[in-house]
Amino acid sequence: MAEQYSLRVEKRTGTGKNVMSRLRHSGYVPGVYYTKNGENIQVQVIYGELEKVFARAHKSNIVDLAIQDGPEQVNKPVLIWDIQKHPAKDLMLHVDFYGVDLKQEMEVDVGLEVTGESKGVAAGGIVTFYRDTIRVSCLPSVIPDQILIDVSELDINDSILVEDVVLPEGVTLKESEEGFAVVGVSPPEKTLEEEELEAAEAEESGPGEEGETAEGASGTTSEE
Repeated sequence: MAEQYSLRVEKRTGTGKNVMSRLRHSGYVPGVYYTKNGENIQVQVIYGELEKVFARAHKSNIVDLAIQDGPEQVNKPVLIWDIQKHPAKDLMLHVDFYGVDLKQEMEVDVGLEVTGESKGVAAGGIVTFYRDTIRVSCLPSVIPDQILIDVSELDINDSILVEDVVLPEGVTLKESEEGFAVVGVSPPEKTLEEEELEAAEAEESGPGEEGETAEGASGTTSEE
């Protein structure tokens, strides 16, 4: 059974830069709960509580959001949809919660991760991602944290197309196009020394061949 996550937030009425600043100095993170019906509810959550839950639930696990409004409390299933971070410090500034219908599939972008030791890498190649995420459709309760791609059989210049990615049970591909590669093994990059050596060899061989041709042509003309 999947781990259960819960988080308590408080409904707030204040908005604006000064209000947000006071909340943060008081140990809260301002946020918005977007209901599945399109309504926006302003909330605030204790920084440490959000930090602990997000570290485990990430953006792909359902969180039971307990919204406190005075003496009343309502619980809603949500995803932690987005967290705005400070540009210079590792601090959370704002959070968006997205309300979901547990019985209705939704489209989400899920990150990719490789597994296995590629034959091409063993030969000096480099695993290259052409896409960081792919779009899938599934119930909120089975959104994967990431999609694993086995690259064991990939040799240098081989790749895996999006339609060949093996998806978890209950998850279907929703990309609008097919035929594009998501990950592959690129040839090893040439070092600066190798590039300089190749350039030097090309420079030496090029004029020599031309000289020999010109010499031969000159000799033929002389005999005539």
